[in-house]
Amino acid sequence: MMGKVWLAIIMFFGAITGAAAQERPADVLRDHLYSGRLAEGLVAMEALADDDAEAAFGVGALTLFSSIENLVQPLYAHGFDPERGIAVSPFFGMMGTEGEERTPEPLTYEGLRSYLEAFSDDLDTAIPLLLTAAEGDFSVEIDVTRIRIDIDGDGEVGEAESVGAFLAMAAGAGQRLDMGSGMAPELGLPATSFAFDGSDAIWLAGYSQVLATQSDFLLAHDFENFFNAALHRLFPGAGLPMETYPNAGQLFMDSDSDALLADAIAMIHTINWPIIDRDRLIGARDRLFSVLDLSRRNWNSILAETDDHLEFIPSPYQTPLAPEMAVTKEMVEAWRETLDVSEAILRGELLLPHWRYGGLGFDLAAWFENAERTDAVLLFTGLDALPYLKEGDVADAESFAAANGVFGGSIWNYAAWFN
Repeated sequence: MMGKVWLAIIMFFGAITGAAAQERPADVLRDHLYSGRLAEGLVAMEALADDDAEAAFGVGALTLFSSIENLVQPLYAHGFDPERGIAVSPFFGMMGTEGEERTPEPLTYEGLRSYLEAFSDDLDTAIPLLLTAAEGDFSVEIDVTRIRIDIDGDGEVGEAESVGAFLAMAAGAGQRLDMGSGMAPELGLPATSFAFDGSDAIWLAGYSQVLATQSDFLLAHDFENFFNAALHRLFPGAGLPMETYPNAGQLFMDSDSDALLADAIAMIHTINWPIIDRDRLIGARDRLFSVLDLSRRNWNSILAETDDHLEFIPSPYQTPLAPEMAVTKEMVEAWRETLDVSEAILRGELLLPHWRYGGLGFDLAAWFENAERTDAVLLFTGLDALPYLKEGDVADAESFAAANGVFGGSIWNYAAWFN
């Protein structure tokens, strides 16, 4: 009898110590995000996801970051480097950054389309996972600057492949490319560690839709001429047509500056894209409706929160992590009004103004449903806008008065944050 008692005690304490030794899903998630082992982390999270809200969020988050990794790896292999491709002339007061020595793989138009198609598909896998996770109760602390992805696909993820390094690089590039106009982006974060919860899972799903919208909008068009004329500026050394011969001629300044100017003109000229996939274009519009809906759901969730811990987007009743992250009731109300106005424009219930045609408005819904091409120049100058002009309520400054009054010149910063 005494032996059985001791056996029960041993088994009891063994279970306690075993449970204590087992890592929480949040720990497993952070470990894999910070080390850049996304695929391995996804397998681990999926094994824990049954009835565990933290693990369910981990599955959604890792699927999203894996989607991004699956896109950036081939782009890196093809030499994606906007700074080196654009800042190559004394026009910017600098030469292109030397960076690391690598030989880009040749890139084709069909190849780029295939990467974008896979990206949209991957995001469509991540979105429902994130929304399912949002239904659970969890709070996972993550330092976003420590998240890493294997950009070059070599299986080793260094500090240079972290979100923090990317933000520092982007800010540095903006400062180097700025010509004293104050347009260099300020990408420093007032805080880096947040407790991600169900509201933030909805926010991530919304941002996934934003990314997929851009991908699908491009894929709905034939943009091959644009690719051939201009994208060597984003993929220098990838064998695109305009790099067949070196820049040698000179018109106004020097050969490199003149070539950069010529490519900028060609880029604008070749944004004349035939629409080849109507369903995908309509789907891109549907994604925009989803972005608006998810933003509403996000704010409903934020305002219903009762905790107050490391909030990524705090409600007016929660503590901001920095003064510039404070959110007021007026901000929330103005943002919700802006979502309603944006939806009315997408539905064609509120028309867009065109600088050339006073008293008439541009029906964006009719354009999505009937346009045969997207020609940036002819839309702006007026010819391609003609079939979609009509009388009705036209959006003006008053339509966005609430947002302008609350956010002022920072509206786009808040839009990027609030999603």
